[in-house]
Amino acid sequence: MKKKTVLFLCTGNSARSQMAEALLRNKAADQFDVFSAGTSPEQVDVRTIEAITRFGIDAGDLVSKHLQTFAGKDFDYVITLCDKANNECRSYPGAGKQLAWDFPDPKNRAGEQPFFLTLHDINNRLTMFLLVEQQTTGLRPFELVPEAEVPEFKEVDPITFYKCLTDDIRLKTLMLTHYHGELCVCELMAALDEESQPKVSRNLALLKKANILSDRKHGQWVFYRINPNLPLWSKSVIAETTENNLGLIMPSLQQLHTMQNRPNKVSFCR
Repeated sequence: MKKKTVLFLCTGNSARSQMAEALLRNKAADQFDVFSAGTSPEQVDVRTIEAITRFGIDAGDLVSKHLQTFAGKDFDYVITLCDKANNECRSYPGAGKQLAWDFPDPKNRAGEQPFFLTLHDINNRLTMFLLVEQQTTGLRPFELVPEAEVPEFKEVDPITFYKCLTDDIRLKTLMLTHYHGELCVCELMAALDEESQPKVSRNLALLKKANILSDRKHGQWVFYRINPNLPLWSKSVIAETTENNLGLIMPSLQQLHTMQNRPNKVSFCR
């Protein structure tokens, strides 16, 4: 089977996209050719190298690259890892499938060991990505890489947050947007096999009112995503729920994968 190609994009290509490149190569180099680049590349942060090395992965060949290095090249997957890169490259030319993931910049992240925590979060997302793609596109099985221990997060009052997760549509919506980055109402209707647009829209409105989801308008479409300003603990709850309960949304992911006439997210890439 021909290897699939993946391009990870971030602003500086100094931390998150480098982590993703190193992790995916370590997990599934036999099935993927993996690259990373930045819209405004900087030197690879030494703390990125330290975190990757601590994780047990060789980081000696990581080099920061400009997005233009890959101009004209097609990729099976283009995955942005920060809001800025997603806004600048919302519809990457030549991308077979594009995902918009958003991880906090470890350079500005509070708490202990921010680079290692970010690496851990990206590792979990990639594990989920491989499990989903294995079932929807026929990737060969792969061996999971053991995860290193990470510090626990401080406890925060969760009452308001958890009240919003007591509905099947709302919970699956958060899990699906966590995986895909952003989805519109019609995509969620297809994924959830729900014919009532008002029903889906009402639940989206509740999640938006609670500041769990944010939205953006693009042409006639409104796309929803996990609010990037959510506290870290609540992002972690959504991530852990999704990554450990893929069976709950696998039928939805497969229906979305085969959906016809999905909205065109045409934008620009500069």
